[in-house]
Amino acid sequence: MLSNNHKKLAEWAMDYALSNGCQAARVSLYAGSNSSFELRDAKMDKLQQASESGLSLSLYVDGRYGTYSTNRLDKKELSSFIKNGIESTRFLAKDEARILPDPARYYQGGRPDLQLLDPDFNSVDPDAKKALAEDIAREALGKDPRIISVESSYGDGDSFNYLLASNGFKGESQRSWYSLSASVAVKGDNEARPSSYWYESSPQLSSLIKKGIGEKALQRVLRKIGQQKAASGKYTLIVDPLNAANLLSPLISALYGSALQQKNSFLLDKIDTQIGSNAFTLIDEPHLTGAPGARYFDNEGVATQRREVFRQGVLKTYFIDTYNAKKMQIEPTISSPSILILTPGTNNLDALVAGVDKGILVTGFNGGNCNATTGDFSYGIEGFLVEGGALSRPVSEMNITGNMIRLWSSLTEAGNDARLTSSWRIPSLVFDEVDFSGL
Repeated sequence: MLSNNHKKLAEWAMDYALSNGCQAARVSLYAGSNSSFELRDAKMDKLQQASESGLSLSLYVDGRYGTYSTNRLDKKELSSFIKNGIESTRFLAKDEARILPDPARYYQGGRPDLQLLDPDFNSVDPDAKKALAEDIAREALGKDPRIISVESSYGDGDSFNYLLASNGFKGESQRSWYSLSASVAVKGDNEARPSSYWYESSPQLSSLIKKGIGEKALQRVLRKIGQQKAASGKYTLIVDPLNAANLLSPLISALYGSALQQKNSFLLDKIDTQIGSNAFTLIDEPHLTGAPGARYFDNEGVATQRREVFRQGVLKTYFIDTYNAKKMQIEPTISSPSILILTPGTNNLDALVAGVDKGILVTGFNGGNCNATTGDFSYGIEGFLVEGGALSRPVSEMNITGNMIRLWSSLTEAGNDARLTSSWRIPSLVFDEVDFSGL
């Protein structure tokens, strides 16, 4: 946790920068810790513990801009560091778009605690952490003769940040996280060695799901045995909630100011344009108490607010920070999303599969890419062939190809099974008539 002395140091650094040639400045003082226990077959394989603290500076000097960071938090060393940063910035090219946000856009404080920091974080015993990783390993170990290895892990961390801007912003944020994961490898057909995983995470240890992780990882990998290609053609695409966000990611990347300003976005000039189907509504909900990704302000100090990103397929907003907005001569919004929620449907994954006559359920992506300018994509996939509303056999070494706008226009249904432990709450998704290449 950041002490009052830490905060006073950040305030001193701000004043020192302003009194030594900066016209404006932003200071971020941060501290954090993390630990991980990695086991192989329930035996300790790797232990890691680390803590760090540091200070980053954004300096605005004579129309020029530079960013600098250090972990040497001593006033004597910081004074030299800041002076050197100011002098170095003077060598950079002028960029009149580098300005601090309008103070009216800053978070003003006064909202209730988002409860993102576990108050008992520092009291968790290391033996208890190791025991949690051992427990999930034992859920899989010895349960099938084809098992080659079971890897399990426990991880946790906390972070604190104190952000200051010379034109009036001051804000603090703090959070913790916990995670448990398992990965199981088995002997498959011939020389195949399929593997799969499962994980859970939470800001609070008390709400972390601690059971069933190793069991689910084992179930997922056993279903992979016998994977082979299916015939090429058009299929209904179903994506499970562990992987659905992979198809949303190119859309979100295309909404960032950096991509728009460089004209490297297939969603340039598409506000109020139909991009997806009526089944596609996506909301940024930044103020959900206790939820990963929740926050009251972004990395500039700008206040977050609920935003419609897509409403029934129509694009409603971009994520544009102060710099890129100035470059583009438009109004800024926010630098990035907080918690993305795709409006769910009524069915779980099993029910979605049951409604498909000819399709492929994707349970993993294996490489590929999406062209940021055109939206054309090609991804390797693995999963299951769906015939007559049931999983008929596992498939792999297949590709899906198409265009992101056409893909999201073909969204027919969303499930009700988004993973609430993620800041992207994207449920299972169903897309119609998607091109698959295989045999």
